[in-house]
Amino acid sequence: MKKLLPLLILAILVSSCQDNSNKSTEQHSEPQTVPEKIAMANGLQEFDSIKKLHFTFNVKVNDSLRSSRKWEWNTETDKIRMTDKDTTLTYQKTDTIAKEDENIDQRFINDTYWLLFPFQLEWSDADFSEVKTAKAPISGKEMQMLTVSYPSEGGYTPGDSYDIYFDDDYMIQEWVYKAAGGGREMATTWEDYQDYKGVKIAKSHKSADGSFELYFSDISVE
Repeated sequence: MKKLLPLLILAILVSSCQDNSNKSTEQHSEPQTVPEKIAMANGLQEFDSIKKLHFTFNVKVNDSLRSSRKWEWNTETDKIRMTDKDTTLTYQKTDTIAKEDENIDQRFINDTYWLLFPFQLEWSDADFSEVKTAKAPISGKEMQMLTVSYPSEGGYTPGDSYDIYFDDDYMIQEWVYKAAGGGREMATTWEDYQDYKGVKIAKSHKSADGSFELYFSDISVE
């Protein structure tokens, strides 16, 4: 996947990777691997029936709203529209992104990565560790933990990785983003899950001290 813009947004960026966010059209049999089980538990199969997805991506730091972007994604045609303040941009998502569309594509990839990360376990080109039991970084509870790593080349943020902590229902409860090369790390919750025609979305992600919150509003599907 891809990334965002200046330093303020970079501080909240958690995108990485190669993006294959086009919907899966395969008929899924009983999930076998842990990544597939997580994706299916969050409604990957149901996502195939969605034609349009609307949502607003918001970032709050110390009770100050730092970013808010509205998105409309036609998942059948991959035509995407973003409204940010007084600016509205549209583009057609393809395997090769035109230079003039990279700015909006970076934001779209970042925002949908937070929104639909469980599906990226099936959609994107990632490597997975063995599952182990570990203490989650924020709650301190013992959960199952899986590390998701992306290749060192390609995408907007190559080499990034994520430690994801999930429960027995294969729903992510917390994660830790780790920048490539042992750089910045950030842990947030996955909470306030809601169901949208079978697609389960965590609407809120908070830091341990609550000073950072990334949340979604105005979510609707057609």
